[in-house]
Amino acid sequence: MKVTVFGAAGAVTGSCHLVEAAGKRILLDCGMIQGSKIEEAKNALPFDFDVKTIDAVILSHAHIDHCGRLPVLAQYGYHGPIYMHRASADLLPVMLEDAASLAEMDAERRNRFHKDGHNHHKPLFTRHDVGQVVRQLERLDYRKPETLFPGVTVTLQDAGHILGSASVRIQAEESGETRTLVFSGDIGPLNTPILADPDPFLQADLVLMESTYGGRLHRGRAATVQEMGEIFDTAWKAGGNILIPAFAVGRSQELLYWFAKHFEDWNLGRWRIFMDSPMASKVIEVYDRHEELFDDDAKAMFHGKPHPFRLPNLKYTTDVEDSKAINEHNGGCIIIAGSGMCNGGRIRHHLRHNLGSAKNHVLFVGYQSVGTLGRLLVDGIDSIKLFGDDIKIKAHRHTIGGLSAHTDQAGLLEWYGAFTGHPSVALVHGEDDARKACALALKMRFDVDANVPSYGTSLTI
Repeated sequence: MKVTVFGAAGAVTGSCHLVEAAGKRILLDCGMIQGSKIEEAKNALPFDFDVKTIDAVILSHAHIDHCGRLPVLAQYGYHGPIYMHRASADLLPVMLEDAASLAEMDAERRNRFHKDGHNHHKPLFTRHDVGQVVRQLERLDYRKPETLFPGVTVTLQDAGHILGSASVRIQAEESGETRTLVFSGDIGPLNTPILADPDPFLQADLVLMESTYGGRLHRGRAATVQEMGEIFDTAWKAGGNILIPAFAVGRSQELLYWFAKHFEDWNLGRWRIFMDSPMASKVIEVYDRHEELFDDDAKAMFHGKPHPFRLPNLKYTTDVEDSKAINEHNGGCIIIAGSGMCNGGRIRHHLRHNLGSAKNHVLFVGYQSVGTLGRLLVDGIDSIKLFGDDIKIKAHRHTIGGLSAHTDQAGLLEWYGAFTGHPSVALVHGEDDARKACALALKMRFDVDANVPSYGTSLTI
């Protein structure tokens, strides 16, 4: 068995790994590269492997940095099966159709500047391409081994990251022996609201493990939640708005969970709360269909009042005009909008209207990749240009790290520690500093020498 890293090596986007086993070639994830314009331009480049030789694709979860190039893979001729958990299969069309729509609108807008009538700019993929991918989906359940090919079996375990997220085990019989690869996918922290805790595997020959926060420990959730309540109170007294850039899958739902849990003690009834994300609204419909995946606390809470997704003062805005109307309110609004890294979507319009006032607050509740507007704001940039406006930033900025959907270094070590015999491990999906810190921690605790592969590195079992 051989694994070649074709993405998320020294970065946290573009997850993609090629597994060769028992005469078959299997792709683990096919994610979009996110960040600066230079980085995102790489999404349109040809793949560094022969697409037509791929026999199957296995998807860990439906975040765009893990699934976003599947339509491009189809463009290059891959029409085989794409395996994933059934909840991921419900989320995937929502994610890809939104990405396609944004890409189509961006290409159309850029082509308006050309006077010759030719379309110089093409979207990375279209909604038609997404339709092709959807026809290729194969739905799997957790903890049920599935034989993909003679001698090749895949099993999914709950990774506790987002709804339907999975760690993946591939077992292949070669030369009379069974080789086992475990791909962590993205691992969630213990006690994440709504989701069940990560369910680790116990045996592997090689572990391909994420390391997003391999170099840090998260702040406790209780302290983070308390800080949120304090920020809401401060902003209310100042008469301001609160902007929350949030990913449509996972983070938006968790925020509503906390709003419901603390509706009375945070006095949230006095606010106008907007979920200004058509995609998040669709995702919530998927969550409603998969309550069997919730943890026990969430199952009880979702049958009480207030229901997290149906707060009495919560408005879902899908229409563009309704979204624009939000900015007529100069205070008293909590606005949750995408994109989570501020590189696109409706949040940019709200930032344009709110960043210039010291009475307003911006809460960053998720990872901000290098090169994104969100990262610039988190790092303290004092002015930006949005939609032609030069804005001197006066709004207060807060980084709420305790709500991460990725576990921290301690969680990664605990997840890896469940394996018997301390198998070989390779660290992916992390910036280099995080990977090096995680490798050092693994060495100190388990006396294992973790591999830190670069792009194109092959690992043999």
